[in-house]
Amino acid sequence: MSAAPLRRLSDGVSVTVRLTPKAGADKIDGVAAGAAGRTALKARVTAAPESGKANAALLALLSKSWKLPKSALSIAGGAKDRNKVVHVAGDPAALERRIAGWLEGLEKRDD
Repeated sequence: MSAAPLRRLSDGVSVTVRLTPKAGADKIDGVAAGAAGRTALKARVTAAPESGKANAALLALLSKSWKLPKSALSIAGGAKDRNKVVHVAGDPAALERRIAGWLEGLEKRDD
């Protein structure tokens, strides 16, 4: 992966996500290259993109995948767009290690 979809912030980390709503299952499909060489985590959820349902389903999926409380995650950008920025509040170094390790495991499963 050239540039992880993960970025360290002063109060946590942000993760770039490409979300597909109304999918057949709630699932993380891996990491994909996007515009300008940036990468995004590809996720799909069964919820429809209405009244924030797909965003809530995304946060629940990521919370479960990363074993973090739902209250630590929020949509920081792209609330009404497929391309989103998810903010994860907490210790930046610990979160970066946890999520980067999870991303590495995800890539190995895709190989």
